[in-house]
Amino acid sequence: MLSILGIVFPLFAVIAVGYGAVRAGWFKPSDMPVLGRFVMQLALPALLFHAVASRDLHEVIDTGYITILIVGGLLTVVVTFGWFTLTAPDKRRRAIAVMGSVCPNSSFVGYPLMLMVFPDLAGVILAQNVLIENVLFIPLTLILVDLAEDRPDLSLPKLLATVIWDFLKRPMVIALLAGLVFSMAGLHLPGPADRFFTLLAGAASAVALVVIGGSLVGLPLTGNRAMAVQIAAAKLLVHPALVALSAALLIGAGLVKISPDMHTSVILTAAMPMFAIYTVFAQERGLGGAASLALLAGTSSAFVTLSIFLWLLT
Repeated sequence: MLSILGIVFPLFAVIAVGYGAVRAGWFKPSDMPVLGRFVMQLALPALLFHAVASRDLHEVIDTGYITILIVGGLLTVVVTFGWFTLTAPDKRRRAIAVMGSVCPNSSFVGYPLMLMVFPDLAGVILAQNVLIENVLFIPLTLILVDLAEDRPDLSLPKLLATVIWDFLKRPMVIALLAGLVFSMAGLHLPGPADRFFTLLAGAASAVALVVIGGSLVGLPLTGNRAMAVQIAAAKLLVHPALVALSAALLIGAGLVKISPDMHTSVILTAAMPMFAIYTVFAQERGLGGAASLALLAGTSSAFVTLSIFLWLLT
């Protein structure tokens, strides 16, 4: 167990440093979005391009991993949609709750953790997570949120077009697609370019964790606390449990093949707290209180739940 704490403690210690730095006034809360944009628009895109472009395509795309992640995620959407239909009959709250239950923080928390547990696979794991989250789960939950608005002028084809266009404009997605093209073309990065991307990508992990901690300062602590606890529990416990169940069923039926390390990684990915911009989407719908509480509860409780999952899986 001490070895597990040796993995998890440094991650949450850096998150605590970010929180303390903002609380002490060394950084302003308004600085965190700037640092976050650096991670999302420069450091992580560089990391993704390098991770994909420097490998053969068959090393980047693990069909077993992707299948398990998709099936487990869709099961989570169905289960949480049903649960929150009973506990949060308001359609807007239900949609926001489902979003928080199925969209993990693969970039700001997941990648640093994978870097410590599976350093050789961390970039590939992140690339696949970014692909599935941005192609499927974030658009799907955004559509659920928009459909919950009950606007008479809402057109599903127009909504899909907007979601796809927003997806294609994201620097991380552009970098991922460029890396895939580079890999499929059989090209190789020259030495100076390789070092350039390695240097820029190296900033991603620590800065991302500082941003997570600093962003927790000033979150509104008023809102539907019961709902927030349910969202956090769904993200930290239900999502990984359903992904683990999906893996067991798909592997047992001989439908997928997956290495032990990737099997562990797909469950750990699902066990991450909800993604960092969850509160932004919720605030746009006037539901920032419950989402902020859920993000705070999920991020702080993940120290315990991730330690348990690591202990069980490694």
